[in-house]
Amino acid sequence: MISDSKAHLEKDSPEGTSLATATMGDNLAMDEAAPADARYRRIQLWVHRISVLLFVFVCATVGVLLVIFPWHPEWTDNRLLLTHPGLRSFVTNSFVRGVCSGLGLLDIWIGFWEAIHYHEEPRPE
Repeated sequence: MISDSKAHLEKDSPEGTSLATATMGDNLAMDEAAPADARYRRIQLWVHRISVLLFVFVCATVGVLLVIFPWHPEWTDNRLLLTHPGLRSFVTNSFVRGVCSGLGLLDIWIGFWEAIHYHEEPRPE
């Protein structure tokens, strides 16, 4: 046997109320949930915007660091490399420096590509 929830509301409702007031109450509850849902979407949108901004900033910063740092003396004259002469000769190789700089340029390109191709979903009206 299948019971109808609307019929159950009519039977248990006090005098003077009807099914119409029960459905109006349901609509009111849905209207109260709508601003909370819109607020959640607005917060989610701002979190997404900030995360894209931070991603672009980190990519640009690390990219510039990788482009410039391999050609400075600090790249080879540090405590780690002074104790390991084999690693130091590998790191001072111009090919390795060029690869690091190339990775830096790639990182910069990825960051700016992400910033240029960022788009938001159109707002439903």
